[in-house]
Amino acid sequence: MKVVAVNSSPKMDKGITSRILTPFLEGMEGEGAEVELFYTRKLKINPCLGCVGCWFETPGVCVQKDDMQLLLPKFKAADVWVYATPLYIGGVSGPMKNMMDRFLPMALPFFELQDGDTTHPAREPVASRKSVLISSCGFWGLDNFKLLLAHFQNMRGFAGALLRPHSAAMRILPEENYADILQAAGEAGRQLVRDGAMSSETLSTVSREIMPLKEYIETLNREFKEILKSGWRGVIGY
Repeated sequence: MKVVAVNSSPKMDKGITSRILTPFLEGMEGEGAEVELFYTRKLKINPCLGCVGCWFETPGVCVQKDDMQLLLPKFKAADVWVYATPLYIGGVSGPMKNMMDRFLPMALPFFELQDGDTTHPAREPVASRKSVLISSCGFWGLDNFKLLLAHFQNMRGFAGALLRPHSAAMRILPEENYADILQAAGEAGRQLVRDGAMSSETLSTVSREIMPLKEYIETLNREFKEILKSGWRGVIGY
């Protein structure tokens, strides 16, 4: 099994999104998957021009010459696509959206019906391909992911999401307070390779409460006030 993962956090492997992504990918590798990880911060990916030349002028090939020339063949050959992004204004980060928009060459211009909705057929259909969403946010509740989750649930082959709300608690508290969450992320990766699916129990553990709502708000607000007084000191981002 080939896996392509893209982490669009500007903090790359130092962000909280990576704390869930890393054990997930390690779990997949432990079951024999071949994993490649990319960071959008290290890539040059221009926005889509909307010219649809990849449909009609140079079918399947974008006119822009940037790092999507590297990524598209990787995605085409992969069995699992892993999207890792912090939650930005209810959705993916800007670099992630740029990358996703540039997937247009992999689609055909024609319309087809799928479950009553119109969509574009894939240029090179892969029936077994799966996609996974991994996301973290500073807001306390899971409901903050609803718009992001709806976006990915409309994708063909969506296998599930590892969502980490009030993730700033993971830098406030000792790791022993959430070690089971990291273990669950690893187990989710193993399950996907081994069983072809991730259990709802495992995904629920990844999203479980770490700190009570009131305590979380008070702790973060106190910290932010101190930062405003004493100056920025490089708080880890998502």
